[in-house]
Amino acid sequence: MYRKSISGDCKAIYSLICDMENKELPYGRFEEIYNQQIKESNYYCLVCEQDDKVIGMLNLRFEEQLHHSERIAEILELTVSDEYRSRGIGKEMLALSCQIAKDNDCSQIELACNQLRKDAHRFYTREGMNNFHFKFSKRLLDCDSQQNILGR
Repeated sequence: MYRKSISGDCKAIYSLICDMENKELPYGRFEEIYNQQIKESNYYCLVCEQDDKVIGMLNLRFEEQLHHSERIAEILELTVSDEYRSRGIGKEMLALSCQIAKDNDCSQIELACNQLRKDAHRFYTREGMNNFHFKFSKRLLDCDSQQNILGR
């Protein structure tokens, strides 16, 4: 079952994102951000639930962008629990997110994905997404390494 997330989903979503990022995030700050986002109309967190357990999540942000002169949807996070991968859940969540974006007057959906996530790249390409952009980042706190490592 797919539905919009609620405040009670926070711990399950936290676990999914920590697994995706391969690190434990500070839960208090995570919870604060999560609860703020689910109240705002510019965010939509979609969850997949099976047997009363959240097994997947996709977080969207909607924004007006000057360089498009349109409203754009961006997938901020998409993850499915390891034991439920390769069952079409990510594909269905991506398709649903495209419809949610259209319903929110977005002309395009986009995302950034770490260069190390080769399986995710194949998935997004297979699902019809194009890699037309580079995304650059610069860490402003704790700048001890410029190496691209998942879990940092």
